[in-house]
Amino acid sequence: MKRQSNEAVGIMMKRQSNVTVSRWQQGETSIAEDVVAEEVAVALVYNGISHVVMMTSPHDLKDFALGFSITEGILQHPRELYEIEIQQHDMGIEVRMEIASQRMLMLKQQRRNMTGRTGCGLCGAESLAQAVRPIKPLEVVQQISDTAIQRAVNQLDKHQPQQADTGACHGVAWCNKEGWILLVREDVGRHNALDKLIGALVFSATDLTNGFVLISSRASFEMVQKVTSVGIGALVAVSAPTGLALRLARDANLQLIGFARPQRHVSYSPEPRAALGNSLEATSTAHSGEYHK
Repeated sequence: MKRQSNEAVGIMMKRQSNVTVSRWQQGETSIAEDVVAEEVAVALVYNGISHVVMMTSPHDLKDFALGFSITEGILQHPRELYEIEIQQHDMGIEVRMEIASQRMLMLKQQRRNMTGRTGCGLCGAESLAQAVRPIKPLEVVQQISDTAIQRAVNQLDKHQPQQADTGACHGVAWCNKEGWILLVREDVGRHNALDKLIGALVFSATDLTNGFVLISSRASFEMVQKVTSVGIGALVAVSAPTGLALRLARDANLQLIGFARPQRHVSYSPEPRAALGNSLEATSTAHSGEYHK
């Protein structure tokens, strides 16, 4: 691939851009300045072989690469990642990694060559076994308090500057057991944001049994897979879980919280709390019509 000009590279690496728009409001049209989030094609290249291309926000890419590699089972430990380099090209960005030969052999045996899209966690899976991998039960079972959950929820907006500017990004936060937010990553895709956060936590050798993850999206089964794959014991989502996510969470003994908003949240697993009500169906009905991200 041909290298881009410095100006083009600079645009590609920007988190967001200013644009002129025509804004209609209350029957009147005006010209205004707006801010839009940027996304770019990012290829993850292992030992010279391109494995996957994802559409992602062009920042924290080393965190993203390590987090994706760990949560997808390509690497089992960060010491298996020897080198990492970011290269910009005409059509996007390559994150080039040198990994342990044994891990590369396992990767070749998977025979996966995916092209990912924003928010897509399954693109390119060749079999059902690859799509829904078995979940290993957590060794440490978490029980995050209601107070900690609410404390984290009430802080989240203040820790999402890109979402505040653009309205187009998900935020994923690492919180201690008391609910104080310690680290946040943002991305146009919720899976990417989670991989970025996990990568940053693994890089810093954070104890992943000593806190929980808060996400500004629904709790899909991929999100459950990713947090449990690294031993995180609690996942809090501002929107709903899917049925598959709920079943996998219970299999893994993951504490799963949904509809986490100021002054309220719903506990789904390992077992519903007594105050939850009669059934998950009743809960879903009660929340129908709520905003789902």
